[in-house]
Amino acid sequence: MLTDVDLPAPGLLWTRWAALSAAMTGIDRGEPWSIDERGARHDAPDTGWARFALLDGRRAVLYGAHRDHHATVSTDPAADPLTGAPDWLPWADLTPLAESDQLGFVIWHESGRWSRVRYHHRYEDGLAEVLAPLLTEEQTVTVLRGPHTPTGPRAARKIAADLLHAAIRGEVDAGHLTALLGGDAAIEAALAAAGRGGITPGTRPPRIAPGQRPPMRRVRRISQGEHDRLVWSAMHDAAELRRPAPPDTDELGTLVSWLRERAPAGDGRCSLLVYADATSFSAQPGDHPPADRPDEERYAAFRRLTELVRTLRRAESDPRYGRWLFLRIETSATGYEIDRSYDSWPAWWHDDGVSGPWRTNLQEEMDGRHAKWRPAWTPLLDPEVAYRPIS
Repeated sequence: MLTDVDLPAPGLLWTRWAALSAAMTGIDRGEPWSIDERGARHDAPDTGWARFALLDGRRAVLYGAHRDHHATVSTDPAADPLTGAPDWLPWADLTPLAESDQLGFVIWHESGRWSRVRYHHRYEDGLAEVLAPLLTEEQTVTVLRGPHTPTGPRAARKIAADLLHAAIRGEVDAGHLTALLGGDAAIEAALAAAGRGGITPGTRPPRIAPGQRPPMRRVRRISQGEHDRLVWSAMHDAAELRRPAPPDTDELGTLVSWLRERAPAGDGRCSLLVYADATSFSAQPGDHPPADRPDEERYAAFRRLTELVRTLRRAESDPRYGRWLFLRIETSATGYEIDRSYDSWPAWWHDDGVSGPWRTNLQEEMDGRHAKWRPAWTPLLDPEVAYRPIS
């Protein structure tokens, strides 16, 4: 299923892009907005990236990704931005991006309208934010008349609007750019950029040839969140493999003593519930969580707890059996109870459905064990599980 998208006509979008490219080049800031033989480019590390290409006639394609909004990876279920897309798109460019989860949106113009794949749920793919300076003439003029324009606000707006209107007519010249940027700007470089964009007399915008749909393609079938929950569900269902309990260590004694000293009621009763792997650590409150002390630095107790748990985890590690992932200790004034989970998600660790062990971290843990001591859910960590078979 496809849906229409409300965007400026390709010609307007292109001239605004080309005008920005020329102006930014003139003040040595041409990287965010640029044009080459394959079309227009926008690269903004804080927001995202986009590519825009014109084809023959009235056809055009716009694609990219927002840094924080990614319809392909983030929506549940996953949305493939190329399902139902036309054969003439630049598939040789789009397919590798889609297969590596770098493609957040694809929009194409044909028969007088912009279209894209309809997402399963209402979702902001970030296109409007990535391309905000191009969506209306006023927004483009506002960016063009930025602090580099050597005049007052009202005059600067007219100069920027004049440049934009000249771009639409294909009549941008050195005078327009000098008026906007000042005589100290790199006018020749700006004019060359305008020429690459086809907005100077005697020039044309670059166009790409129609593409060809590949016979086979790798398509994501589940989102990152769905993949996480698939693994976590299998961890909930898993049983612990039978392995020897680690020997008592000084590190365990040190952690137990520290917990007793932090007993919230001062009676030695203290609860510890943690998850740890090689790079991440998290804790959940038990019935008697360790108490902070009023005279200590903020987070000092948590930092010390992290250090003690990691030290214990290293001491109890085994090259064959691996290292535990979840640990629960309940202390009293005279003893303690301990529970370690190497292979499963224990019932006492709360699952909110959205946060849990990272799959890459779990894979590292499994790789550090002998194959005999890897739980049955280990194959689900493979990134290829998230994709449909190539067909």
